[in-house]
Amino acid sequence: MPELSEEQINKILQGISIPPQPQIMVDLQMEQVMPDPDINHIAKLISQDVGLAGTVLKVVNSPFYGLANEITSIQQAVGILGMGSVVNIVNGISIKSSMSDETIKALTRFWDTAMDIAMTSATLAKQVGYNYPDNAYALGLFHNVGVPLLMARYDNYMDIMEESYSGGSNRIIDFENQQINTNHAVIGYYTAKSWNLPKVLCSIIAEHHDCKRLFSKSSQENDKSTLMCILKLAEHICGTYKILGRQDVDHEWDDIGQLVLEYLGLNDYDLEALKESFSELGISPNNYGLT
Repeated sequence: MPELSEEQINKILQGISIPPQPQIMVDLQMEQVMPDPDINHIAKLISQDVGLAGTVLKVVNSPFYGLANEITSIQQAVGILGMGSVVNIVNGISIKSSMSDETIKALTRFWDTAMDIAMTSATLAKQVGYNYPDNAYALGLFHNVGVPLLMARYDNYMDIMEESYSGGSNRIIDFENQQINTNHAVIGYYTAKSWNLPKVLCSIIAEHHDCKRLFSKSSQENDKSTLMCILKLAEHICGTYKILGRQDVDHEWDDIGQLVLEYLGLNDYDLEALKESFSELGISPNNYGLT
């Protein structure tokens, strides 16, 4: 994204306050850049936050890791997950910490699908041979971080989002731009940037509903294109169109799906096999209680 003045950024943010980086994120990032990160210190930091400790244990004991025995030790969990994954989990929880209980409750389907997309993205990354599954996980977790911030700002935002997924606009973000003069992708970009996420992730977050433009570039940016395709495939498998958009048809996938599959070296048969295997892990749009 182009560099903007502070005045232009404030106009884009439409009065939305980007939550500051929580102290535990800062502490973990400082530990992460040390020549020899101390796993014991990291485990101790996490253990001080009950919600965070519970989430770390929930992730490590999920079907995605397929462990024979349940893990109950934070230190052991951190050792299994690795530094990158732990930082990603902390970042995800930190989004929640900035919101009111009422907003969090209203966004249950957002939180649930964000974690599912993160886990699915990391798994897909390994399956297609992408070497940085932690980046795929972080992208899955953060790509829609603008959604809760906009929901906290606009009472009717979920209605706007559902309409934007209905297929009436060229891109999902177009309807949001018409209604509120900004959109969740650009808000997500500035949040990710302020929290010092890798530049490639910030860039994809900004463009994740404009990926046809990425494919149309004469020289595609391989790392960025691969990550974008992994994200869009994960969104489709997890049913973002149904869970957030409340639509029966994934209009965005209809538009870009074949391009995504071809780029990843997959076909429609592979897609159905992936949907079935993730469904066995408990990942399916039908798992959410939609009312």
